[in-house]
Amino acid sequence: MKNRIFKLQIVLIIAISVLAGYFFGVNKVNVEWKNYKPQFQIISKEPPTGVIAIDATPFWAVWEKLQTNYYDKSKLDTQKMLNGAITGMVGALGDPFTIYLPPIQNNNFKQGLAGQFSGIGAELGTKDKQIIVIAPLTGSPAEKAGIKPGDSILGVNGESTNGWSLNQAVEKIRGPKGTQVSLTILHKDENAPKEIKITRDTITVKSVDGWVKPVDCSNKCVAVDLSKAKTNSSEIVYIRLSQFGDNTNQEWLALVNKLNAQVKSGKNVKGLILDLRNNPGGYLTDATFIASEFVSQGLPVVSQEDGIPGDKKTLYAERRGTFVNLPIVVLINKGSASASEIVAGALRDNNRAKLVGETSFGKGTIQEAEDLGGGAGLHVTIAKWLTPNGTWVNGKGLAPDVSVNSNPKDPSEDTQLEKAIEVLVK
Repeated sequence: MKNRIFKLQIVLIIAISVLAGYFFGVNKVNVEWKNYKPQFQIISKEPPTGVIAIDATPFWAVWEKLQTNYYDKSKLDTQKMLNGAITGMVGALGDPFTIYLPPIQNNNFKQGLAGQFSGIGAELGTKDKQIIVIAPLTGSPAEKAGIKPGDSILGVNGESTNGWSLNQAVEKIRGPKGTQVSLTILHKDENAPKEIKITRDTITVKSVDGWVKPVDCSNKCVAVDLSKAKTNSSEIVYIRLSQFGDNTNQEWLALVNKLNAQVKSGKNVKGLILDLRNNPGGYLTDATFIASEFVSQGLPVVSQEDGIPGDKKTLYAERRGTFVNLPIVVLINKGSASASEIVAGALRDNNRAKLVGETSFGKGTIQEAEDLGGGAGLHVTIAKWLTPNGTWVNGKGLAPDVSVNSNPKDPSEDTQLEKAIEVLVK
C-alpha cells in the first residue's frame, strides 16, 4: 500500500512540474511579447494635400498587431512590409502593367532599357531538352573563352542543367561583373565535355542590327554570302530591332544610313524585312520615330485615348523616312508587344507591309514611368493606344497575314525568316 502511495506522489510531482513549466513558459513569453515595443516610427498617417481622405485605421491596426504579436520578430522587415503593402495596393487595380518596382527591380529594368547587363554574353536556347548556345555575342567573354554556336551547356558551377528551363540557365549563368562562372561545355563536333571558366563582364547589347544580302530560293529561301550568290540574285535588306531602349534611335539612324548606301549600290534589291520578334516594346515616341522610316510623312502612326470621352490624340509620321518606297515584310511573334505592335500595326494599316509569323502579344496600353525616390519606381497605365484603323490589340494581338510557327526542335533553323524572304521575293 505504501509503495502505491509513493508511486502516486511521484506521478503527481511530475504532473505538477510539467504544468508549472508550461504555465511559466507561456506566461513568460506573453509577458515578453506584451512588453515588446516595435522598432519603428510612423512618420505620418495623414493623406497628401488634395487627395481624397480615406480611413487608414485598419492598415495601421494590422501593421501594429503584426509588429507586436507575430511570433518570429526576425521576419518583421519594415521596408519589405511597406513594399509589399504598396505592391498589393497597385495590384488591386488588376492591371498587370501598372506595377510598383522596389529599388533592385527598378534598377534592373533601367539597365534593360540601357541595353546592359552583367554576364558572359551568349544567346541561349534549347534543343532536345538541352541548353545550347545559339551564338556568343561578338567580343563577349563567352566568345573569348571559346564558346561556339551549337555548343551544349551540360552544367553550371558543377550543377547539371538536365531538366533546366531556359530562364533557370540564364539566372545561374548571369552574375556580377568580375565574378567567375564555370560551364561544362560539349562542343558541337566533340565527344568529351570540357570545363570552361568565364569571368563575367558588363555586356552591352545593341537594340538594332542588320545587313543587305543576296537570297537563294532554289530549295528554301535563305540569305547567303555574296561569295555563294548566283549571278543576278535578288537581294534583301534585313533589320532586327530587339527593343526600344535609351540608345535605339541613335543606333537606328547609324544602321539605316549604312544600309541605304548598300541599297543604292545594289542592282536587284527586292525589299526589306523588319524583324520585331521577341521585342517587348519601349517608348511610344520611339515607336513613332521608327515607323516614320517606312511611312510617308504626315500619315497616322498611332492614336492615344486617355479615358476621357472624346479625348483622342493621334501621332503622325514626323520625318522623311529612308525606306518609304521599299516593299516591306514585318516579322512578329508572341513576344512582340507594345511599341513593336504599334510599328507593325502602323505599317500594315498604311498598306506598307505584310505581317509574317505568329499572333503578337496584345499589349494595347501606355505606361508612364516615375521614380519615387530611394531607387524605387512606379509604372502607371495612363492611356490605351489604337492602330491607324482604330484597332485595339489589347488581349488579342495582331494576327499575321501569313502564319508561320517557329521550329522549337531546331533553333538554328529560322522557318519564319525563310517564309518572310519568300513572301518578299516571289
